[in-house]
Amino acid sequence: MPESIPHVSANTIVKQFMYDNDAFSQWMGIEVLEVSPGFCHLQARIRQDMLNGFGICHGGVLFSLADSALAFASNAHGKHALSIETSVSLFRSAKEGDVVQAKTIELHKSRHIARYQIELSTEQHALGVFQGTVYIRDQSWEVNPSSENG
Repeated sequence: MPESIPHVSANTIVKQFMYDNDAFSQWMGIEVLEVSPGFCHLQARIRQDMLNGFGICHGGVLFSLADSALAFASNAHGKHALSIETSVSLFRSAKEGDVVQAKTIELHKSRHIARYQIELSTEQHALGVFQGTVYIRDQSWEVNPSSENG
């Protein structure tokens, strides 16, 4: 069993360990601005390679941004959390150069199930709402000192 490091908080693990091992979030250029149990605020700038055939941000990019916010917020409680249901409603598009924000609201949390809403927006406009439900495992986040990244 990995040895737990008491001074490493779940927030630090989410913000560093999870992100450092998430090549897709890194490819998206996600910047994690704030993480606390049940909350995450992150952002990403929309690039040309994120546009669809109509020249607007691909809906899958916005979905992925919100899905990352869901993962960071739900895992910041210190237990492994896995999404079991997600959906997104997009009512406005983003374009190249827009900085899209994702802010998480924890709607409900019990021992094994939690429900979240993630609001997607730019500085000028609300873009959509993502809903996500996670299953919370009994397994705590722990860091093995021999495998810790720095």
